[in-house]
Formats: sequence, C-alpha cells, structure tokens
Amino acid sequence: MARTLFVSPEQRGALPTIRDALAAAEPGATISVAPGEYPEHLELTEQVVTIVAREAGTVTIAAPARDSPALSLHNATVELHGIILTAVDQPAVSVRGGQALLRGCAITAELAAGVHVHGGATVELRDTKLTGGRYGLIVEDADAEVDRCEVRDAADDGILLRLGAQATVRNSIVSGCGFRGIYMYQAGGSRLERCEVSHTGDAGIAVADQTAPTISACWVHDTQGVGITVARGCGGVIEDCKVENTAPPGVAIAEGAHTELREGDPERGAAPVGAAATGGKQDLEQVEQLLDRLDGMIGLAGVKSEVRAVIDEIQVNEWRRSEGLAVGTVSHHLVFTGAPGTGKTTVARIYGELLKALGILPHGTFKEVARRDLVGQYIGHTAEKTASAFDSARGGVLFLDEAYTLSRSGGSGADFGQEAIDTLVKLMEDHRDEVAVIVAGYTGEMADFLAANPGLASRFAKTIEFENYSASQLVEISRFLASNDDYLLDSGVDLALLEWFRQIDRDENFGNAREARKLLERMRKSQATRLRGLGRRPDRTDLRTLVLDDLLEALRGAE
Repeated sequence: MARTLFVSPEQRGALPTIRDALAAAEPGATISVAPGEYPEHLELTEQVVTIVAREAGTVTIAAPARDSPALSLHNATVELHGIILTAVDQPAVSVRGGQALLRGCAITAELAAGVHVHGGATVELRDTKLTGGRYGLIVEDADAEVDRCEVRDAADDGILLRLGAQATVRNSIVSGCGFRGIYMYQAGGSRLERCEVSHTGDAGIAVADQTAPTISACWVHDTQGVGITVARGCGGVIEDCKVENTAPPGVAIAEGAHTELREGDPERGAAPVGAAATGGKQDLEQVEQLLDRLDGMIGLAGVKSEVRAVIDEIQVNEWRRSEGLAVGTVSHHLVFTGAPGTGKTTVARIYGELLKALGILPHGTFKEVARRDLVGQYIGHTAEKTASAFDSARGGVLFLDEAYTLSRSGGSGADFGQEAIDTLVKLMEDHRDEVAVIVAGYTGEMADFLAANPGLASRFAKTIEFENYSASQLVEISRFLASNDDYLLDSGVDLALLEWFRQIDRDENFGNAREARKLLERMRKSQATRLRGLGRRPDRTDLRTLVLDDLLEALRGAE
C-alpha cells in the first residue's frame, strides 16, 4: 500500500516543499500538505499521485515566476483536493495527456487560462472555482467533465472548448466574462446541462465550426450579446432552456445550421428559448436606480444635469403620447466632448440602460467602436464595415470614441473616413428609433467632425461637455479605485495626492481619472516591492494599506 507523505515547512519530520514530496513519492502515494503558501512550479511527468490540502482552501501553490505555471502535468495521473493554484502569464494548471481530477480547488491566472487541458488528456473538475485570467478553462484535443464548478470574471471567454474537445459541463455557473461565456468550435458532441451563464460582454453560449452540442436545461441571462448563437453548419439540440434579458433574438440559429430547438414548457417554469428582451414597457424603478448610479459618480455636475434633462424630456413625451397628445420627433443621439478619462464611456453606458428602462430601446447593448472598426482599405469597404458595426448595435448604443479621426482633418486615409461619416449620417436617419449613437472626443476636434457632413450636426439632440476633474475629485477617485481593489490609503496619502494633482501639468493629453488609475497601479507595484523586503510575511492590514512611501516611490518612477 502506497504511503502518505507529509509536507510542512515548520513540522519536524515532514518534507519542507511539495516538490521534495513528489521526488520521494512512490506510484499511488498521497501527499498531505499543511496550510501555507508554496511558491513552486510543480512539473509531473508520468507520475501517479494525489495531493491533498490538510485543510481545504488553506494551501496555495503559486507559480514562482510570471512565465511559469503552478502545476504542469505530462501524461501523469494526478488528483488535487482543496488546493488553491495561482499563476500570472501561464495557465495555473496545464494538463497534457494523462488523467487529472481537481476537486474543491480554487484556480486563477492573471493573463492566461486558469486550466488548460490538451494533448489527449482526460480531466474532471468538480466543485472548483476558476476566477479571473484571460480564460477560465480551455479544453482542446482532450476530454473533460465539469460538474458544480464556477467560472467568473474571465477577460475573454469563460470556457473554451475547441479543436477536438469532447466535454460535458453540468450544474455549473459562468458569469462576468468579457467576451463569451462558453464558446465551442470543432467540439464534437459536447454537452451543457443545467448551467447558468450570465453577464457576458457578448454571447452567453456560442457554437461554431461543425460542433453539434446538446444544450439542456440551461439558463442564460443578462448578456450583452445574443443568449445562445449557433453558426452555419452546426447541429445538435437546444432543449428546455431559459433565455432572458439578452440581445434579441435570444437564440440565434444561422441559416444552414441543423440545430433542433425544443422549447421548454412554461408551466414548468422554463420560458421559451429565443425570447427577446421586451421593448416599449417602462421600468420607472429601474430608471430611478440608474439615475442614482449616475448621481453617485464623482464630479460631473453639469453632465448629470444635462442627462437628467434628456431623460425628463423623454419621460414627458411618453406621458403625452399615452394621453394622445402630439409629440415631436426626438433624436436620442448625443455628442460628448472633453478630455479623456472624464467618464464619457461610463455615462454612455448608463444612458443606454436608461433608454432601455424607458422603453425607447429594446435592450441595453453597448457597442464601442473606433476608426479602425469603421474604415476599410478600399472604396466601398468602409460603407460595409460601418453598416455592420451599426447593425451590431441595433436596439442599444453605438459609442464612437475619438470620432474626430474620421473627419477630413483627421490625418491619413481621410477620404475613407469621410465615407464612414456619410454612411453613418444616413443610417442614423433611417434607423433613428433603433440605435442611439454617441460620438465622443476632444472639444475642438469634435467641432471639425460635426462640420464634415452638412447633415451630421442636426442628427444629434445635444452636445454635453465633460469638464476636467478637480484635484480634490481626483483624490476621491483614487480612494474609490483603491477601495474597489480592496486597498486602503494610509493617513497622509490623501494630502500628498492632493498636492500632486494640484501641480500636475494639465495639457490636452491629461488623462484625468486615467492618471489616477495609472498612479494607483504604480503605488501597488511600489507596495509589493516594500512588502517583499519586510523580512516576514505581511499581515492582512499590510497587504491592504498603501502608505506615503508607496506614493513617493511611484512618483519617482513617473519622473
């Protein structure tokens, strides 16, 4: 019978590192690890071993370098129970070939996938949380079974099943992803069962490239894109799913796809799939909540007043319309002018949600574009790209930042930029009730932009000027940003920040809140260097507190 090895840097007779235990382990051994953080890159090749946290959730295996995983498995057979694994530029767990079981683990990688399974491996993830990173889980040319897991806050796709993957994901939650929740391509007959997918930057579940999945009893809601989308050439079944508060049509099955859509039984509580968000109905409670959110933003008194005036006019017009009174044509397009970092994008998002809550637009989709998204490389290509971007924002907001780069005074390729402006003018008129267009940029340059087409300025209801933040407001923003990342500013830091923001050069390139964010990032790096030099493990207060020395060091680095 294989023995159990004990790991503890402080326990007499135990092995000091997990790597030492792996070197001594016989096939089938169990390694029991005492609480603590272990900065190790564990690389297992053709080993058979189980690694268990003595107390679940108290053992962290942290990649010792930015460019290394925490755990690399090569044709090994490994079980992990109750372990936390972290990495930066590489996956926290990389599995190539072999078999692995991860149960009750917590995994994150800052800039890569939490778990990457490939090379014919077979992996089970149970009761495991994958947080942050570029992706939560990638499975390619491998098999995976995922049960009762959570994937949250991935910058890109939450779960990516691709290139020969065969996976079953059941009873799991995918939420807060920057792009899609679950994306499958060339993933055979993979299955999604009883999963919840929400708050994604694009589609909740996307199926592409000859994949024929079974998507059963899933709940997809509050996504910026379509709830479930299936591309041409795909098959499979979508059954008993509930899709709510997504971009219409809820479920989008492309022409040429062979997916069978089986609607749920409303009496059993499953809303028919494909149900789009409703338009035309007002949610006045939501309107007030959104206005409170707007009021809660730091500074921007003039902006808040202007947006409220627009909303008041819309509300009164709706009341007049309901009483059979005449209502003039109202444009919902706006111009935002001012320096960068003054909250234009955030306000534009809230404005789109307000239009949805007022029943003006069917959903709150927010599509941000720049010159490169609209301008093509030859005559005719630009009109096609601009129309495509506009169409993708239907029912929501199309936000064009640095819009002045499209005008003839905006530099090279200006003729193609002019083609984009001319196309945009026509689309704004033809579909004025379907999209709210917001253009943004520096005050002076935006005047040139509005003059680029005789009908452009008249398409916009109002121009709202975003003023620079005061020094005291930038200090308040710094404190808010720090709090959001679970940091505190020590006594004296506020006054030093105030002095810095008062004397900083505010030319046209001054970034306002962006300057505060960049300075805070430098302070965090300075804090990390300071804490590493303490000669002891910092406590919770140490880890949370940014002190005056951190600020001074950050300012020296900025000079």
